[in-house]
Amino acid sequence: MIKLYGREYSRAELLRRVGDISQIAGVKHYELKTGASKGVEAVDFRTGSGFNFTVLPGRGMDISFAEYNGIPLCWRSSTGDVAAQYYEPGSGWLRGFYGGLLVTCGMTYVGAPGALDTPAHALSRFLEEGEELGLHGRVSYIPAQNVWVDSRWEGNEYIMWVQGKVRETTVFGPNLCLTRRVQTKLGDTKLRVEDVIENLGYEPVPFMYLYHINGGFPAIDEGTEMISTSVKAIPRDEIAETGIDNSSQFQGPTPYFKEEVFYHEMECDAENHVYAALVNKEFNNGQGFGFYVRYHKTQFPKFTQWKMTGKGIYVAGMEPANCWVEGRVKEQERGTLQYLEPGGRRHYESEIVVLRSKEEIEKLEEKIASIKSI
Repeated sequence: MIKLYGREYSRAELLRRVGDISQIAGVKHYELKTGASKGVEAVDFRTGSGFNFTVLPGRGMDISFAEYNGIPLCWRSSTGDVAAQYYEPGSGWLRGFYGGLLVTCGMTYVGAPGALDTPAHALSRFLEEGEELGLHGRVSYIPAQNVWVDSRWEGNEYIMWVQGKVRETTVFGPNLCLTRRVQTKLGDTKLRVEDVIENLGYEPVPFMYLYHINGGFPAIDEGTEMISTSVKAIPRDEIAETGIDNSSQFQGPTPYFKEEVFYHEMECDAENHVYAALVNKEFNNGQGFGFYVRYHKTQFPKFTQWKMTGKGIYVAGMEPANCWVEGRVKEQERGTLQYLEPGGRRHYESEIVVLRSKEEIEKLEEKIASIKSI
């Protein structure tokens, strides 16, 4: 059954009431036309529940915006949806970092820029001495190919999706392919992201992968809290160390705030799921609002929290990953750098779910508490 507008409908009951399902929900595929966004391929989803979001095949199949009943979930930066051709290496990555609900980082490097100053690893010639590595990789700036936008009925469920392939490759270098499917259902207040990454080359490739999930106002406001299955938070640096006691609490927009980054050790449930949420219990006179991400710990063994409560740059990042964010140089030095073997595949499944009320927040809190007590 489909739950809409406070009651449940079968497929037949619902379709008798409309001329076409697009009256209630649907997927719209289009292209942005002006300014630095010109040429960006985009897909809008409406679930009929009030949950709407936008996927950008023109920017790595990432999710640039999401809202519930007109209330935004994510932070949006001043850059807007910059087209892929404006990519700049190094810290220039930030000139097209629009924020959004999900920006993918990787696939061969993540985190701080740097240059490799050690000899190539014995497993791969793709670790070259003097190689310059920028911020957070290229994948979010690569337009997808083989884009497939569609929907269908499966019994009483109406499923909507976009799928595409993002190829990060170069002559004499890595040859990686990300196949991503973003899916939701009629009546849902959640979306599902499924990724398959393959090494199409013939040598092992350095592999770093991270989801940059960017919560914004009003999910982030004074009094917002990050709740999660974390059992320990570790500050990245001296700046974060000064804020470790309040790492999960958020203040209002603060002048000259310096970003704080924390690494978390996460517990998981019996199904290997990790939960992390941004919750504003006082939103709308105590109604409550927020959202959470659920993912598999075996797929993303690391979790980074980015806390940036400056004026205009008022954002909280929840970042499941297979690495930390100090860059590939540090991962190599620590001996923790992962590789994707020739013909190798990695599979990732995650959900992002809206929290519409204080009751839903409390239910999630109970689940998280039960996981941490195991």
